[in-house]
Order: sequence, then structure tokens, then C-alpha cells
Amino acid sequence: MRLLEFQAKELFREYGINLLDSKSSTNIEDGRKHAKELGYPFVIKIQVPVGGRGKAGGIQKCQNDDEFEIKYPQVMDLTIKGEKARAILLEKMADIKKELYLSLFLNRSKRCYTIIASAEGGVEIESVKNQIIKEVGLGEVSEDIAREVAKEMGLEGRTIEGFVDTLKKLSKLTIEKEAELAEINPLAIMQDDSIMALDGKFVTDDNSNFRHEELEKYQEKTEIEERAEKSGFSLVELDGDIAVVGNGAGLVMSTLDMLSDNGGKPACFLDVGGGATTESVYEALTLISKIDRVKGILVNLYGGIVKTTVVAEAFLKAYEDNLIDLPVFSRLKGTESEKAKEMLQGSRTKIFDSVEEAINAAVMGVKN
Repeated sequence: MRLLEFQAKELFREYGINLLDSKSSTNIEDGRKHAKELGYPFVIKIQVPVGGRGKAGGIQKCQNDDEFEIKYPQVMDLTIKGEKARAILLEKMADIKKELYLSLFLNRSKRCYTIIASAEGGVEIESVKNQIIKEVGLGEVSEDIAREVAKEMGLEGRTIEGFVDTLKKLSKLTIEKEAELAEINPLAIMQDDSIMALDGKFVTDDNSNFRHEELEKYQEKTEIEERAEKSGFSLVELDGDIAVVGNGAGLVMSTLDMLSDNGGKPACFLDVGGGATTESVYEALTLISKIDRVKGILVNLYGGIVKTTVVAEAFLKAYEDNLIDLPVFSRLKGTESEKAKEMLQGSRTKIFDSVEEAINAAVMGVKN
């Protein structure tokens, strides 16, 4: 789960990392109230889960009411790398002496966290030559390591103390929330030599989110995804035109990958789960029918705990009720699969012996 900047900064503030005054909004009316509360000048920042906001015009300086009335709607209406604005952050202007870069990320190959720091900030870290990289294990960063990084960056005096404090707090946050990445870019040295986080990126590990109820408020789910969760199965909307249905997250994920490798574009990930019933699968099909961009359904099912006949019954009921009129491309294996195939003969479901054949047919089917 990738948090937006204002969400990351909410966590930064909880852990005592220095921030400028800021307020987030999703409409211009609230924005006007926040503008009065903050006072000019401030920066208007689009909130999207992608980088490159500044180059795309998503970060604008604002000096007065007239500029606000022009720039706020302009920024709100932007689309950056296919992402529309989720919110707008108004943040006080900063008097900066120098910009730094700081991040902690989970290095899975080495099974540890790694610090990346640089005396050059405000740009993509890939373009920075003088990077300081330190592997620091899975515990919090110690005072000694934090000071070592600060000195390698050439920091001095009060700035060292501010940097050490920020790195230790960022490390504590990262470890306690089991994050994959925590990044501050830029981390600014102010004119008084204090340290301030001017931006924030925070990516959590989805596999650990069940241990962090406090992060649930940051999960953005569509109405369809929320309804799926209440019905006991997993559905994630994607931007393609082929709905992918299976039982078991691993099976569905591998099917998604195979579909993409063969030129198909998934419209959703749908895992009916091990406790699927005819009713829950019917509900799943109901939700698929509400995704307008879906042109076909790809089913990859391996019957174990879930009988394939349960799924077949749901599809037949959906056809009978005119719930779906899309072509369905299916591979059925496992418990009662032969019976399920018999049940679906003559229906709109096309049965294939292998998932590869079903995928190829689905890709070609939605193009025609």
C-alpha cells in the first residue's frame, strides 16, 4: 500500500519528525478555509501515488487569494501518469538552505533494511552520483550509524543533530509499521540549520497490514471492492478488459501474469476463496457485471476444497438471470471438474484443457 504524501506526513508527525504546517482537502471550499488558516504564501501540491509531480505542474506556489482561485482547480484537474488527484495539500513555504535525500528500504535479497542518503536532494535518487548506502539489519538504526551517515554526507554542527534525530525516528516508524520503504526527498536544511521533511513517501508491506489496524484508514477501496470484502472474497479492480477469476491468491496472481505476458489486460483480480458457495460466486459475478470495461471473463479454477460444480452452478444461474452476457473462457481441473464441464456444455462458457489455451482464446476473444 503506497500512501499519499499527506498520509505519510501524518505518520511522520506521530513520530516527531519535523514538518511544515500543512492541511489536505478534496474540494476548493475546504481549501479556502485552509488557506485562511495557514496564511500566504504556501505551496499547492497534488496528491497522487506517483512521482514527477513538479515537472507535470502538480506543485504550485501561491501568494494570494487570486492565485489560489486559479491554481487550486488547475492542480485538482491534473492527471499525472494516469492518476487523477486524490487530494490537495496546502503547505507553508520553506526558506531552504540545502536539500538532502534520505530513505530506508527493505532489501529482500539481503534480508535487511538499507539506508540510502545523499547530500543532493530534490531529484530522483537514481540520478544522484554521490549516494551513501548502508545495510543496517532489521532493527532500528543506532545513534552511532546515524552519526556516521551524517558525517559522510558532510553535515556539521546543529545539522548533524537534526539529521540523526530524523533518521532514528524514521527508522523507528519503518520498523514498527513494517514498511517496505520510507523516503524523505527532499529532507531540507533550513536557514537556521534545522532539519525539515518537505516531502514523504511511505510504502507498507501488504502481507503485514493485518497486524496494523491503524493503517486501514489509508486503504483506498472502490465500492465494488468493499462489497466483495463484505461477501467474503477478494476483488481488486484493475484497468484492463478481462476479468480474472480463480480460487487461491497464488493461482489468480499467476493467471494475471500469464494473461499480461500474452498481451491481455486484466480488469480485475477475483479470488473466490476456499469457502466459496454458489451464492458467493454469483455475488462475485454480480460485481463483475458492474465493471463496465469488462469484455470477457477468464476462469482458472482448481477444485480442492471448492467443488468446481459450485462455480458452474453460479455461472448457469447468472446466465439464466441475464446477469452476464460476456464470453467466458475457462479451465477447470480438480474436484468434480468433469461434471462441471458437462453442466456448462452448450452455455456461453468455453472450456479449455489448459490455462494457456483459455488465455489465448480470451485475448483473441475480446479483440474481436
